[in-house]
Amino acid sequence: MLKSEAASWFRIYEMFQFQSFHMYGIIGVAVFLGAVTIAVIKRFNIKAFDGSPIVFQDKAISFKRYFFGGLIFGLGWALAGACPGPMFTLAGAGFFPIFIVIVFAVFGTYLYGRLKDKLPH
Repeated sequence: MLKSEAASWFRIYEMFQFQSFHMYGIIGVAVFLGAVTIAVIKRFNIKAFDGSPIVFQDKAISFKRYFFGGLIFGLGWALAGACPGPMFTLAGAGFFPIFIVIVFAVFGTYLYGRLKDKLPH
């Protein structure tokens, strides 16, 4: 991630300003490879390492769920300058201020876990 500049705040800023294809290319390749991998797993009934079947659960379609979840995720990404993958990449590369972001990301995940039954889904 560091070599591809996917963890670069500048590249993320360029993406949100629609000034560069760089990040869209990286994300597009990841989505494509994920879709192909899932299709192969389903087509050939590939099993997990322990021999258990891999099952994909369908999710309920809900506008509110994806709108508000995406909005919160996007705001966090914009404020931190990194989404969860690059956060840990930056920590491993020695950018120690990112640990503040990681602590609050973990806290937000914990808070969601505590409140998820009370939230609209």
